Amino acid sequence: MDVILLERVAKLGQIGDTVKVKDGFARNFLLPNGKALRATEANKKKFEGMKAQIEAQNLERKNEAEAVAKKLDGKSVVLVRQAGETGQLYGSVSTRDIADALTKDGFTVERRQIVLNAPIKLIGLHALPVSLHPEVEVKITVNVARTDDEEERAEARVEAEKFFEETPGDLNPEDAAAAEEAAKA
Repeated sequence: MDVILLERVAKLGQIGDTVKVKDGFARNFLLPNGKALRATEANKKKFEGMKAQIEAQNLERKNEAEAVAKKLDGKSVVLVRQAGETGQLYGSVSTRDIADALTKDGFTVERRQIVLNAPIKLIGLHALPVSLHPEVEVKITVNVARTDDEEERAEARVEAEKFFEETPGDLNPEDAAAAEEAAKA
């Protein structure tokens, strides 16, 4: 089926592109979500009349997403979960859990905007992309821990790693010892 895209769709095309997609993808995703129109002559004329308005709305949404992205980029979210001795979670962390944690921090993020390619089933730090707009994507860190104490140790370890990455290799022996102590704590 041929469709006219009303917004940028990853791996498919830009606004206004006429693309050929499978019927099911068009019927079940693109058309109901308002991301495309069927490529009929009447819809092509309708799109040409609406093109400027659609592009203006897209630009406005993109600017809003970029403003949120500046605040959200690099944000760390802590989730305390039960886990076994090996670090295997008894359940898994879902996009809903992450979206709820971000909402508690004051960000409006829907769960469908969080890109989770595989379920999180281990404790530790996990870097995840958040797609705020088809053209705006940021990275957040999800810290899954068993206890608050374990979460603090992971945060200290990350800070120590950042210190070593940002600092040149010729550290004073006293500074290097202090940084190692901070990492061990």
